[in-house]
Amino acid sequence: MPPYSSGRRAALAVAMRVEPSEFNRMKLALIRRQFSATGGAELYLQRLVQALAQRGHEIHVLAEKWAGLPEGVVLHALPVGGIRALRPRRFAEAVQKELNAHVFDCVFSLERTIRQDVYRAGDGLHRVWLERRREFAPAWRRPFIGWGWFHRQMLALEAEVFNPQNTRHIIVNSRMVRDEILQNFDFPAERIHWVPNGVDVRRFQSGNRQAARRRWGIGDGDYVLLFAGSGWERKGLRFLLQAVEILNRRTLPMPLKLVVAGKGRPPKGAPANVIFAGPVPDMENACAAADLFVLTPIYEPSANVCIEALAAGLPVITTRQNGASEWIQDGVNGAVLSSPADIASLADAIMAWMARGQVRLKEDAGRYDLERNVERTLAILEQAAGERRREATDG
Repeated sequence: MPPYSSGRRAALAVAMRVEPSEFNRMKLALIRRQFSATGGAELYLQRLVQALAQRGHEIHVLAEKWAGLPEGVVLHALPVGGIRALRPRRFAEAVQKELNAHVFDCVFSLERTIRQDVYRAGDGLHRVWLERRREFAPAWRRPFIGWGWFHRQMLALEAEVFNPQNTRHIIVNSRMVRDEILQNFDFPAERIHWVPNGVDVRRFQSGNRQAARRRWGIGDGDYVLLFAGSGWERKGLRFLLQAVEILNRRTLPMPLKLVVAGKGRPPKGAPANVIFAGPVPDMENACAAADLFVLTPIYEPSANVCIEALAAGLPVITTRQNGASEWIQDGVNGAVLSSPADIASLADAIMAWMARGQVRLKEDAGRYDLERNVERTLAILEQAAGERRREATDG
């Protein structure tokens, strides 16, 4: 089941004839196609790369381009062009060619690539995303969702990733995604590992509430909802905007504001008390300014922004279509809605938390700590590297 041919296995066997004490230091290939300064998967990889480099591992990042990597980390730039629909496949093929030219102890992919030792399914399943789009789209659009070469390419790559002959282990950041993999693919359950997202807890407890509120012209007595993320169709912003319209017609205990942090074009007719802040790199300050975090996605494997908000002491309202909902207890640290399209229930949940005032929760922030995530991820990478060594030696 190794991700390389018998010839490559022989090369690995030669390359890995080292003293056992040297096995603690790994040469790791980490794969992510594109970098976004605010993307959840990219920020996760940035933090993981830094943590692994600090532990003395040799880190190689395979990407189209990447800025801001820590010193000593090697970038393998693999730019691909041409038709958008074909770029995912072209990148996967470029990655495979690059991997065949080098020897790594472990290949860790955060992208839909052809062969890898460990795959982190942080993007969830493309086929489930298409199902959710159809579920929440107008009836006339549903037959057309999923058409086209791009979706065909993504589904084909996904089938390769979840083929147990191509991938040793899978990391999921929610039990929801684990169940989706088992329902859609014949992948061994014992090789799927649940590793919840982690955040820099101290960072998200250090925000400046007054300064952030002044930045957006928010008064001390305003009750602030925070929504964060790009890709507003998937994140379900339209449902939240409809809920704000309902709340604006009610008698509220205090003035209501909604801050939308993320890239996107503000929709026409949005309520006047909605602030479109654009991309916000200092999310710790946005969380400090807010009183309630709301994310109503139609599909989200596990929104890291929800965990960041919880670490900052914010209650969180989300949907069961978000894997991060497993962190939420109704009435304790937020609310979980059965559907983002249930606008009345969303408005009621927001109003229920408004009635409790501008509260800060006393969460067990340690359970969100990034260090736990790094250690569990590293253990899986070491397990996969050990399997490769044994196969190379036996082969």
